[in-house]
Amino acid sequence: MSHTSLRQLKNFITMIEEIFIHPTATVDEGAEIGKGTKVWHYSHVMPKARIGSSCNVGQNVFIATNSIIGNGCKIQNNVSVYDGVVLEDDVFLGPSMVFTNVDIPRAFVERKNYLKTLVGKGATIGANATVVCGNSIGAYAFIGAGAVVTSDVPEFALMVGVPAKQIGWVSALGHRLSFDAHGMATCSESGQAYELKDGRVKALEN
Repeated sequence: MSHTSLRQLKNFITMIEEIFIHPTATVDEGAEIGKGTKVWHYSHVMPKARIGSSCNVGQNVFIATNSIIGNGCKIQNNVSVYDGVVLEDDVFLGPSMVFTNVDIPRAFVERKNYLKTLVGKGATIGANATVVCGNSIGAYAFIGAGAVVTSDVPEFALMVGVPAKQIGWVSALGHRLSFDAHGMATCSESGQAYELKDGRVKALEN
């Protein structure tokens, strides 16, 4: 065996040792999976899908070609991440939540002009929620269980209902924020201060 082939084999073995793929899962050639990621029962990762490090991909999850998943994401059972979906770091997808990627689907018309759906860093999408394609969900937003997202969601927004409507704001740790008359609030768990100004929330430096 040549030095090049031996080095390639060693790199491959190292990659396998650094990730966990359940025996019932399928990871197609050309998929990229980061160190420390786990792919569980009956899940399928397609070619050219990119999954970052330290992710957890639950049972019966489908990761489509060209989808991008950041580091530290948790994808619960029965979720399909379609082509056109981008998850930034630390996103949580609840059980059986749904993405779409075609805005006018017809069984008898082939449409591959997939609309992009961006889910910002640290955002949560609750169980059985639906995100209609072409919309963006801001960092640390919280989409309640069963909600249907039909428009862009601001950072730190709390959304519930069908269609989803904003009912408040949450901190990076997911706690409801109560703003005072000056537009200031503090996370009950972390003590992090937040400011609400011009309809936008931002975390302040401590």
